[in-house]
Amino acid sequence: MAAPRDAVAQGLVTASAGNMAQGVAYAARELGVPATIAVPDTAPQAKLAAIERLGGRAVPMSFDEWWGVMESHRFDGVEGLFIHPVENEGVMAGNGTIGLELIEDLPDVDTVVVPVGGGGLITGIASAVKQLRPGTRVVSAQPETAAAMAAALKGGKPVEIDYRPTWIDGAGAKAILPGMWPYLQEVVDDAAVVTLDEVEEAVRILAGRVRVIAEGAGALALAAALTGRTGGSKVACIVSGGNIDAAVLCRILNG
Repeated sequence: MAAPRDAVAQGLVTASAGNMAQGVAYAARELGVPATIAVPDTAPQAKLAAIERLGGRAVPMSFDEWWGVMESHRFDGVEGLFIHPVENEGVMAGNGTIGLELIEDLPDVDTVVVPVGGGGLITGIASAVKQLRPGTRVVSAQPETAAAMAAALKGGKPVEIDYRPTWIDGAGAKAILPGMWPYLQEVVDDAAVVTLDEVEEAVRILAGRVRVIAEGAGALALAAALTGRTGGSKVACIVSGGNIDAAVLCRILNG
């Protein structure tokens, strides 16, 4: 269904701090409308600066307030078309193009590891991968401080966990959104949980060996694969973002 013209004219609204937020800010700039993005106050300056460079307005708030925006699908007091960063089938379909490209490049991959925040990225990728190669396993990766996906798979339903914010701000959550669970339980085969130290080592490996700068969430899949917890003999890891503050990156690279 097409978006209401009056809502689009008032601007675009989303609740994210990473690539989704930047994409919305870019789209709004192209449309000539304002973009307002609700961001948790744990978001690094690198992400806020990227949003602002694209003409967006980032509105920091506590994690609980931000999570409320995610659950309610609205940002009270802000007019415009709300584009949910997770529970939006168009967004998930866009993420699915990653899976299409992956199978085109690696048709014999047997395991795909994807970092999970709300679940929209892994749902899109996994749906495409399993449509083309049904036998391919898809494994989620989350930090031990925010492993809601592992808890949901273990319990057979979304459960609220003891979420602890860390420098890995783009993945993990206090719970799997109920609306995402039917998608996730259908396409995600397993969950790998990694420590913060393991993620830091993956950031160092990506920077040192292949010259790729990854944020914490971006390095999660590699961290999980390096531990062997994902299984598989031909494993593809999704490196999903590079928005990391310079000071944090320097600390990690210096060990």
